[in-house]
Amino acid sequence: MTKTIRLTMAQALTRFMTRQMTVIGGEKLPIFGGVWAIFGHGNVAGIGEALYQVRDELPTYRAHNEQSMAHAAIAFGKASFRRRFMAATSSIGPGATNMVTAAALAHVNRLPLLLLPGDVFANRAPDPVLQQVESFGDGTVSANDAFRPVSRYFDRITRPEQIIPALQRAMQVLTDPAECGPVTLALCQDVQAEAFDYPEAFFAEKVWTPRRPRPDLDELAAAVAALKSAKKPVIIAGGGVLYSEATATLTAFAETRGIPVMETQAGKSSLPHDHRLNMGSVGVTGSSASNLLAEQADLVLAVGSRLQDFTTGSWALFKADDVKIVGLNTQIFDAAKHSALTLVADAKAGLEALDAGLGDWRSPDAWVATADSAKSDWLEAAKAVTDATNALPSDAQAIGAVHRARGSAATLVCASGGLPGELHKLWPAGAPGSYHLDYGFSTMGYEIAGGLGVKIAKPDHDVIVMLGDGSYMMANSEIATSVMLGRKLTIVVLDNRGFGCINRLQMATGGANFNNLLKDTLHEAMPQIDFAAHAAAMGAVARKVASIAELEHALKEAEADDRTSVLVMDTDPLISTDAGGHWWDVAVPEVSVRPTVNAARKDYERKRRMQHLVN
Repeated sequence: MTKTIRLTMAQALTRFMTRQMTVIGGEKLPIFGGVWAIFGHGNVAGIGEALYQVRDELPTYRAHNEQSMAHAAIAFGKASFRRRFMAATSSIGPGATNMVTAAALAHVNRLPLLLLPGDVFANRAPDPVLQQVESFGDGTVSANDAFRPVSRYFDRITRPEQIIPALQRAMQVLTDPAECGPVTLALCQDVQAEAFDYPEAFFAEKVWTPRRPRPDLDELAAAVAALKSAKKPVIIAGGGVLYSEATATLTAFAETRGIPVMETQAGKSSLPHDHRLNMGSVGVTGSSASNLLAEQADLVLAVGSRLQDFTTGSWALFKADDVKIVGLNTQIFDAAKHSALTLVADAKAGLEALDAGLGDWRSPDAWVATADSAKSDWLEAAKAVTDATNALPSDAQAIGAVHRARGSAATLVCASGGLPGELHKLWPAGAPGSYHLDYGFSTMGYEIAGGLGVKIAKPDHDVIVMLGDGSYMMANSEIATSVMLGRKLTIVVLDNRGFGCINRLQMATGGANFNNLLKDTLHEAMPQIDFAAHAAAMGAVARKVASIAELEHALKEAEADDRTSVLVMDTDPLISTDAGGHWWDVAVPEVSVRPTVNAARKDYERKRRMQHLVN
């Protein structure tokens, strides 16, 4: 007879979570690093009580904003190379919908996140319950249906026994290299508290290890043949290189085969920044070295990249008529983009198989010499912009100061605005994972919460968050959470008094300066925001600095602070790094009464003709 244990659905859920394990570096660890929770009527009595019972095995973290806590959970998973992850639970209504943006971020970036929003009553007795969203034409709809398009797996638990298959499916998705992404289990609040006789076997410990799919032999043969025929091959390293823990394999492959490597935002730090064959960032925010080689390349080996438009220069970067793309990816959806030769496999396993099949083939020495020259030129250009000084500093100069003060050993966190482009080009990343950007969804407000998630995953690391005043205003509450939890961050706020990045784009597309910088908005008085005072009010050590030299000094001082430090500096909203970069497809109006827009449209039409819609 099957042994059972009587638990509420919520108790079964939390007990199951404590039994899921992984092995990293020979050490067995809980695969769930904890649960972020903001309680409301939709989850406090059910999952709240269940979390209390397992608090010694599964820590519960209390945040100040649901979107931010989910961002912190995502950052934990990313910093853990998807080997461990976290959950986030909210009440129904606004608590739940606040997490939809975070779900989209995790979905776009292929990152694991378990979302546990409260839901309406399955028995419908008290309908409409507080915060319930009612559909006039569908009685089964709730606010949580908003999670469906941004979840890899979605389920609504309307009976307590449904949690058994739902959790089994959730774990498959969260740990699968191809399917990985957010899982939403909407928990009807009455069902959370209902009891069921669960099989004891459901709570048996299970150890999850990474799946490493090997390539199909026919696909491998085609990829090897394509590489052997290449005279100017390049490698694009995406996030999959890091998640596969394939950095050493990629380094050895590039060295043996003489192939220059360029990195996406997600893939940056795949190779040490000072490695001879690391050409740096690629695409719209690319280095001059990477983009010069990409324009000439006759073969692009895209490893673990989803080849988004910033990487490919809106598919106008690869200019050789006969260029071939080999898509090495665990997910066929990404591997097959733009008629690529698909090599569906784990990054590490795929590179090893390619290497074994290439024999003594190596790219021509002249191609490696071209890469050497291009990198030398780029390093000189990058040093010039990061070492410069202005009365009102640029983002690039701030990046130079942060690196001089804290070095490549720090983990750098950012997400949106102009900084990601400058950091992608200019930040000298150190160890794998030391560069942590959300630029798949480019979510304003991710930065501080993301830094907190990184610090929980890597408590002994120096974590530095860089963001603009726009992102700070979007979401800053987790400064208080970092102080509360004793997770020290160094946060650098660059205040250009508005949305400087999008203002520059507005100007570049012929638009008027309108509604981006604070001075160009509808206002009766200009806000005088004291970011340092605000951060100090949340418990941080805060400093306002007036120059690059002061910033560098303050960064060194902040190392001795006993809690989160926030450093604020005014910057110029109009300066960005001219060196490197590539055109990006941002549609300009076909008809306008403004000459600057019409001129921008002509330039746009000319550049759009460079796009390769099908290779």
